[in-house]
Amino acid sequence: MLQILPFRFRFRGRTRRLLDLYHCFTEHPGTGLHPTQLSRHTGIGFAEVTRCLDSTPELFVRLPKRSDGITRYRLTSSMAAQGEEEVARYLARAARRENLILYALLGMLLCLFVIVALLLTPALA
Repeated sequence: MLQILPFRFRFRGRTRRLLDLYHCFTEHPGTGLHPTQLSRHTGIGFAEVTRCLDSTPELFVRLPKRSDGITRYRLTSSMAAQGEEEVARYLARAARRENLILYALLGMLLCLFVIVALLLTPALA
């Protein structure tokens, strides 16, 4: 719907998926996981897992490719050091911020329509 905007909502509507990915990484500490492994453990589709991992560098970091060419991901050190409640609060705060941005954009669009209606009303009368 809002694909024409120059930015993408990374957290809005995805907090549960991101938290599931976080739990998967905490269940396998110290190891880099491939998106296929994460997809199997969480039940989320491979494409969605890859999109979530690539779009949120605050949470997940891509490890350098090994000799076998497989790309793996890990939690960032700041997220690995935080507890589950702190990560959940971070995700909720980021999603709330994105909601406010969306509401602000919708409010500006509504004001634009009101201004256009006010300018056209005297011409139609």
